[in-house]
Amino acid sequence: MPVKTRSGGRRSTSAPKNKTRISPRKGKKKRASTAESKEHAEEEQQVGDKREAEQIAESGNEKKETETGEVQGKRARTEEDEAKRYSFHEGTIERGHIYFFYRPKVQHEEVHDIDDVRNFHMLLIPRPPEFSVHIEGQRPSGVEKDSQHDDEMTIVAEGADAVPAPPPKDQPKTHFRLITIGKKRLPDPDAPGGKGVYWASVTAVGDDLHSLEQGLGERSYETKTQGERHEGPARLAGRGVYAIVNTRGKTVSRNATHLGYHLSHPSEAGEVQLELGIHTASSFALQVKNPEAEPTSFGQRIRRPAGRRAKYPEGILKYVFEKGTRGRSYGLRFVPCNCIDLLDYEGAELLLIAARSGTEGTDESLGESRGKALKTVGERESQEPPEDIFRELAIEKDRFPAEPIEGKWI
Repeated sequence: MPVKTRSGGRRSTSAPKNKTRISPRKGKKKRASTAESKEHAEEEQQVGDKREAEQIAESGNEKKETETGEVQGKRARTEEDEAKRYSFHEGTIERGHIYFFYRPKVQHEEVHDIDDVRNFHMLLIPRPPEFSVHIEGQRPSGVEKDSQHDDEMTIVAEGADAVPAPPPKDQPKTHFRLITIGKKRLPDPDAPGGKGVYWASVTAVGDDLHSLEQGLGERSYETKTQGERHEGPARLAGRGVYAIVNTRGKTVSRNATHLGYHLSHPSEAGEVQLELGIHTASSFALQVKNPEAEPTSFGQRIRRPAGRRAKYPEGILKYVFEKGTRGRSYGLRFVPCNCIDLLDYEGAELLLIAARSGTEGTDESLGESRGKALKTVGERESQEPPEDIFRELAIEKDRFPAEPIEGKWI
């Protein structure tokens, strides 16, 4: 409180305020404490970051392990699927229509006998079984109704799985397989001197018959030594129905594949058919050669160049040819046609081994009355005019001579 002084002035009665002074020693201590706190915070941050990184890494490892497990699971399922897909499929593995063509030698406008033939081809066009295709107003052969049951259960007759559905006409988008026979004729079961064993190879596989028409048509080409050369068009020598059937033996080594056919055109074999080994009905065993197997003394002579052999996937090499087993890196040298996939690779090498001729012989080779079923449908389709054959193949009739189908060389 201010009071008067003798001089008339005023002075304050409140205590004077002292200024706070920080000693140098205490300031240093406080700054050190602040630095320590900051360092501690940074250390905690680093520990937190490290812990977070470890947690992320652990999470990543768990995710990676999960992904690895999924990949391994997918791989196992893929291998299981491949093993099933390429296993030996018993019964009819394919049926369809079969066609035989021969091509004259270069610079030969006509063919008078088999010596004038350059190539002999067997064309296979697969079809679904007839009983699986509904044709309005027509009951498929080999199918009956069981009237004893209210739902009229369908009964498929024995051998019906070998009967192909009727071929469509003028539809080029069709799967086909062209096989070239090495000796320009089929192995003949009735030939003297034992069973014939002939080499063959798959020379073309496709899904458009227009490419087949171009391949079988006439062509000209230039050579350096002989100039222009000309090849006449292929000739149609036969048409019929076929089935490829697998029969399981008592042991795996006794498993067998047979191809049996019955002609519809011509109904009786003529001179052309007899020389080419085409019977009205016949069958032969079918074996597929491992493209990685070393050539034998016999195989060396006909072996296809490495670049033209079948490029089978690893699944086929592993599960069909048993690659890496039996003490050989390539596995088995020959196998029956476990699954039809083996024939759908260009460059596939085949062995055709004569089996049996005639309907009864074909029936014995294919089993379950399949030979008789092929005969029935072959005879039925023989009523169709030859012109329809070219419509089935979606090719122009005028481009391919048809006289050989009547047994006459041309």
